[in-house]
Amino acid sequence: MNNERSQTSSVEAVKPPRMRIGVVGWLRANLFSTWYNSLLTLVTLYVLWQVVPPFIRWAFIDSLWTSTGEECQAVDGACWSIIPANIRFIMFGFYTYSEQWRPAIAVVVLVGLLVYSQYRCNWKKRLIYIWLAGLVGMGVLMRGGIFGLTPVESTKWGGLPLTLLLSVFGLTAAYPLGIVLALGRQSRMPAVKSLCVVYIELIRGVPLISLLFMSSVVFPLFLPEGVTVNKILRAQVAIILFTAAYIAEVVRGGLQGMSRGQYEAAESLGLKYHQTMRLIILPQALKIVIPPSVSILISAFKDTSLVVIIALYDLLKTTQSVLGDPRWMGYSPEAYIFLALIYFICCFYMSNFSRKLEHQLDTGR
Repeated sequence: MNNERSQTSSVEAVKPPRMRIGVVGWLRANLFSTWYNSLLTLVTLYVLWQVVPPFIRWAFIDSLWTSTGEECQAVDGACWSIIPANIRFIMFGFYTYSEQWRPAIAVVVLVGLLVYSQYRCNWKKRLIYIWLAGLVGMGVLMRGGIFGLTPVESTKWGGLPLTLLLSVFGLTAAYPLGIVLALGRQSRMPAVKSLCVVYIELIRGVPLISLLFMSSVVFPLFLPEGVTVNKILRAQVAIILFTAAYIAEVVRGGLQGMSRGQYEAAESLGLKYHQTMRLIILPQALKIVIPPSVSILISAFKDTSLVVIIALYDLLKTTQSVLGDPRWMGYSPEAYIFLALIYFICCFYMSNFSRKLEHQLDTGR
């Protein structure tokens, strides 16, 4: 009995080799498991050593945060002063300076609506009325003219509010239009199918810049004399039409992924076409295509910066205008890093929402 206890204690006292556990074990298993992994790890560490310390020194140690352009020329670090000195123009463009609190509140309202809408428990009929009330409030704030607010023409809208306006409303309208086009391309009616195919292939065959140019320059030539259409509205329609064509193909892929048994089950229940699509096919198809759909939406969000070619002062254009100021010439890296950070936050939010939605709907199982 005593011998068995001594053998058991001796077995329990034996520990795995130190080279296979802890930090050293993790490094051996993940970074130095083979000779080529070891070589790749060493090369990566060398590149990081050459890039990261100089960047930290430039961005933080030798940088200036509250200074003028002339003072920045005397240092080798980053001149982050360009951001606080021009933040209001970058964010709001030519919007009346004393009234810039209005687009700021409008942006807060829009972000609040997006955050509120991301929770499935809020996906009820009241959400439609909340969005309508929010949109009306944003329109009143941006346009003015009532409740004692000074009227501000849409030609003065710019910066972050314009970027969010074009992206959020453009993507919101493009998705249902893309679903309709996908259903039309799957239709058994030749006229409807041909029309949808021509539209999708035609729009996908031209760049967004061409559509924006046509909406800004060519389209007004066909309007009657004295009739004009707001330039922002024209750009918005071009973005909607362009994005919808790509969404249609993604949704069509989801529809083709549905088995024939789904349709036969709906027919056996006596469901009509619109009931079959609304209750059975579309919920499953849209769940499947969440990842590619969000990828297209993120790409479309970044493509809104192309409105700069039709002289709309979105976030990119206002930043470029600041860099055209002789006092701040030569500090484009700082300005574009700040701009990239804003775009990254917006895109990361959409990507994160996509992952949460996939998890809630158990997509991919």
